[in-house]
Amino acid sequence: MYKKLIIAGALVLGFATAAPAQEGTVNGAAGGAVTGAIVGGPVGAAVGGVAGAVVGTVLAPPPRRVVSYVEQQPIPESEVVVKQKVVVGEPLPNRVKIMRIPDNPKYAYAVVNHQRVIVDPSNRTVVHVVH
Repeated sequence: MYKKLIIAGALVLGFATAAPAQEGTVNGAAGGAVTGAIVGGPVGAAVGGVAGAVVGTVLAPPPRRVVSYVEQQPIPESEVVVKQKVVVGEPLPNRVKIMRIPDNPKYAYAVVNHQRVIVDPSNRTVVHVVH
């Protein structure tokens, strides 16, 4: 049974190159399922697959044109500094103003702690730190 789950997970992972927007979700789900199967059997595979999909979705990098757009925007005159470190996967505080990206409403950006970050506007989660 475990061998079947591991082989199925590996196959899914091998074919997980369908679309860039879905790549992180599929890879995360497949990797989570395989890891979960090894650690916790069938139940671990199910839980690991769901958790991996969530992490994969959050961590999927934005398209290059979104990053380029954010890199070209001027730094606002009133920058926000927060105490906590800004990291991918964590939401920005509500006091940080986010600006929508006109050609791609799936992403927004902010400048916080002297860094440009790309966020998911639906939940304010940081998806990429622009270097």
